[in-house]
Amino acid sequence: MRNRVEWRDAKVAEIRQVAEDVRQISFAVDGPVPRFDPGSHSNFRVEIDGEAANRTYTVIPAPPGQIAVAVKLHPQSRGGSRYMWSLGEGQEVRLTLPENRFELSWRASHYLLLAGGIGITPIYGMARALVARGASVRVVYGARSRGLMAFAEELQALLGDQLVLRDNSAGEHIDLAAEFAALPADAECYLCGPIGMLEAAKAAWAAAGRPVSRLRYEVFGDSGLFAEKPFTVDVLNRGVTVPVRSDQSLLDALIGAGVEMISDCRRGECGLCAVRVEAKDGQIDHRDVFFSAEEKAEGHRMCACVSRLTEGHAVIDVGYRG
Repeated sequence: MRNRVEWRDAKVAEIRQVAEDVRQISFAVDGPVPRFDPGSHSNFRVEIDGEAANRTYTVIPAPPGQIAVAVKLHPQSRGGSRYMWSLGEGQEVRLTLPENRFELSWRASHYLLLAGGIGITPIYGMARALVARGASVRVVYGARSRGLMAFAEELQALLGDQLVLRDNSAGEHIDLAAEFAALPADAECYLCGPIGMLEAAKAAWAAAGRPVSRLRYEVFGDSGLFAEKPFTVDVLNRGVTVPVRSDQSLLDALIGAGVEMISDCRRGECGLCAVRVEAKDGQIDHRDVFFSAEEKAEGHRMCACVSRLTEGHAVIDVGYRG
């Protein structure tokens, strides 16, 4: 299904609380639903402040004819999770058939799956698929507390002692160096979690001398190293100053102010919405996986869909001339 976007009508079939802040929402879809692999995503048409917008969620295993997602209600939601949590059974929605951007290779002798918080959503589907094929797999799942671990019971029944839960509130954390050191030479690691976890894993993987191609990852786009605060930007050659709320992306703020922008993934993956930062008095909280560590350190560009200033003000160039 890669690069094919097919919108469908659907209705909410079931809602289930799977963690203190996570709801599993299952949708009965009009027409046949092709088989999809773990790591796939669907787009959803949501309504935010009375206006239509698209949000992307990882799909999880579901019965035939259905698409299911697990949605965390974010304290600083930009509107997507609030809308998804407002849905009731029988309510109609528009969604796309799943497409995969985070694929299993099916080539390794052993798989280490790492999840942080709501990053469990693709990892849960991967674990089920790997066990069904008889693959060697270990899952290590960390969260701020035990009550925030969605699908922990299902994974425990599936994996037994090949599941390790790390409750941060109890002082438990994932020992990345130890996990990587214990892997066979041709093992692969799949990781989904906050940006800090990803950066630590990339550093530990490199320190272990392991091939870059065997560490695969996805990061949720609202995950940064700093708490969200409001900031402002001046748009070069446009004579406009745009305020960005703490619960709003720079991209949405620019579009709302009438600034023409190009975007696609809205997940910090494609780089289409990147802007040039000409000057700033705040630090950039890079939340993308598009720019390299060196490019992020230079601080000259940022992905407007997910990255933001920690606070303060910046002058940006969106790359379009009137």
